[in-house]
Amino acid sequence: MYFYEIGGGLPQGGGNEERVGLGIGKIKSYMNLLGFEKRTGVDLFGEEIGVIPDPAWKEKIFHDVWRLGDTYNTSIGQYGFQVTPLQAARAVAAIANGGTLPVPRIVTRIFSDDETNIGGKVLPPKRTQLPIDSLHYAVVREGMRLGVLEGTAQGLNIPVVEVAAKTGTAQVGTVKKIVHSWVTGFFPYEHPRYSFAIVMERGPSDNLIGALYVLRGLLEWMAVETPEYLK
Repeated sequence: MYFYEIGGGLPQGGGNEERVGLGIGKIKSYMNLLGFEKRTGVDLFGEEIGVIPDPAWKEKIFHDVWRLGDTYNTSIGQYGFQVTPLQAARAVAAIANGGTLPVPRIVTRIFSDDETNIGGKVLPPKRTQLPIDSLHYAVVREGMRLGVLEGTAQGLNIPVVEVAAKTGTAQVGTVKKIVHSWVTGFFPYEHPRYSFAIVMERGPSDNLIGALYVLRGLLEWMAVETPEYLK
């Protein structure tokens, strides 16, 4: 079973029974629930919302009809699929904590002209509880941990902290010689405190592990310099 089969299903043939996938409508709905194609609410300017392709988008951009192959591509994050690293880290945070979608903050307090850094109004955290059964999050968390133990994220299988992660590769251009290397996930696995999304842009297509080893280097540094954050 592959991601694209879950998204688009599998037609009958070649000895396979027909499998019905989610379809692009449900894919888009779930992605929107997790905060994609929406602003995160972070207190920064110029945030982009990204794109989750669907039939209306394809008609507008390409003046063409939606096909099953488009659903396959979208279900694995290819084609016109566009997200920001912050959106990815936020969605992973919701998966890690059991369904609470946080609003990321840069600023923790705001002050009036006559206030000092002793006072100030603390900004309360904003969160949204997602209407998805907690069992589904547990399955995804387990899969992300297995990605580190047995899959493409094995470079993060290190003794200093248990990490759960998913790698990704975004092909750039038509000749596909350049890629953006991704890794998203959370740690510690049993009691998550942090989610992450790292992107290394425009690397050679034969080096798909760049972003992963940036995180590994950070975690190994933290184990020496700030071990309290890995507990």
